[in-house]
Amino acid sequence: MGSLGDFDFSQNNALSNIVGGASSNNPLDPEEFRRQGHMVIDFIADYYKNIEKYPVLSQVEPGYLKKRLPTSAPFYPESIETILGDVQDHIVPGITHWQSPNYFAYFPSSGSIAGFLGEMLATGFNVVGFNWMSSPAATELESIVMDWLGQMLRLPKSFLFSGNGGGVLQGTTCEAILCTLVAARDRTLRIIGNDNIGKLVVYCSDQTHCAFKKAAQIAGIHPNNFRVIPTTLSTSFSMCPKALRNTITADVEAGLVPIFLLATVGTTSTTAVDPLGPLCDVAKDYGMWVHVDAAYAGSICICPEFRHFIDGVEGADSFSFNAHKWFFTTLDCCCLWVKDPAALTQSLSTDPEYLKNKATESKQVVDYKDWQLALSRRFRSLKLWLVLRSYGVEKLRGFLRSHVKMAKVFQGFVEADNRFEVVVPRNFANVCFRITPSAVMSSSTKTSNGVLGEITNSNDISSPRTKTKMGMVNEVNQKLMESINGSGGIYMTHSVVGGIYLLRFAVGATLTQESHVIEAWNVVKQHAHAILNN
Repeated sequence: MGSLGDFDFSQNNALSNIVGGASSNNPLDPEEFRRQGHMVIDFIADYYKNIEKYPVLSQVEPGYLKKRLPTSAPFYPESIETILGDVQDHIVPGITHWQSPNYFAYFPSSGSIAGFLGEMLATGFNVVGFNWMSSPAATELESIVMDWLGQMLRLPKSFLFSGNGGGVLQGTTCEAILCTLVAARDRTLRIIGNDNIGKLVVYCSDQTHCAFKKAAQIAGIHPNNFRVIPTTLSTSFSMCPKALRNTITADVEAGLVPIFLLATVGTTSTTAVDPLGPLCDVAKDYGMWVHVDAAYAGSICICPEFRHFIDGVEGADSFSFNAHKWFFTTLDCCCLWVKDPAALTQSLSTDPEYLKNKATESKQVVDYKDWQLALSRRFRSLKLWLVLRSYGVEKLRGFLRSHVKMAKVFQGFVEADNRFEVVVPRNFANVCFRITPSAVMSSSTKTSNGVLGEITNSNDISSPRTKTKMGMVNEVNQKLMESINGSGGIYMTHSVVGGIYLLRFAVGATLTQESHVIEAWNVVKQHAHAILNN
């Protein structure tokens, strides 16, 4: 098969409609599955072969698809050829291409052959592995793979099944946070009584992912008891243990009950790293549950030179990272480890008569339905198993290191151009940068300290003059990002931290090579030149 553009979906469509639709009365006929499956694999392979031909960020307008598709479902079967033709003509234009080598937005959703094929196997088996008996292999492989991965991360044995803990594959970090928060809530309420739920307090920084606030709302934490510890540019936006302790102390003196701290390794905006050891020490003094959210950065910690970023995790109660972000395993696949699985199961278990069985009653098996919110669950461990086996620890480390190396290349470009600056130190493979205030305010005196010179050296950053200047700088950087993304050549996203609008260049797409990073920098320079000289 040639390129997607050469794929002839119209060939003898009348006959195809008959062959693809009405010829088989069984929707799972093995030979028809083989025929159609080969076509879909070819389609996807060609998509990747030609992915750079598409604008990375979809250029469609809201509501575009409703204008293209019929107002009701077809009454008679349609062929796979017809359907794939519509995918190419109508769906692909509305896709933002997360697997494009020119995708540098948000965090990566890196895929791989092993990840895709593992997903195919899991979908093909289509088991509903809510307990051990419903599919023993699904449960046991998950337990084995989670111990493998925990060992790769050098997690304390207390987090592994080989110790007294254990791991489970959730869908997303949002679920992992909610499950652990519910466990922490109930652990405390069993002591102080359910009537005191209004006294429970949870803690995070102003850089913590918004998923935590949603989890707190769902778990019944009073909105007034959701504590956000401010961070500053001077500490690279990591959480301050002293500020945390002061906040907790004030709450305890007010008769409130601290129960949960969410610490982050690799925050969404700037990949800041909270100091796990000191934070866990504070939490321990108050008997709090500590969850470590390493959704993005956890992957790179399989590399020995990056493992120090999770030093102190031994003081936490739970730890999670997303294999579907930067570990070449398709969405969804969040890896969660807990020291005390019983805390989860006491809060999340159900035991209806229709699920009773001898294996569960023997207490010799894991029933993962009691480790998560939903009852039904997918065979996620199969794709993670394929990724670990197909690439091995050595090659996975090599992939991750190559992304960090490319981010360093981009950082070098930024630092070598006096019109730009790196806003916060780069920890992993995400570079936070912007056009400098001096480049925007050409009449201003150029400071030697970059961001800190502009912001912290000001006599009064709340003064109208400073606010106006910051606003102008932010506006120019926003225009830069919108101009770049509108071109379709590359895609980046932004954040605002400490009042600073910054652009995020996150390397991590599997197909990205150094040549793509070089070209991305050329795109940034071209658009910056046009804006600054307009």
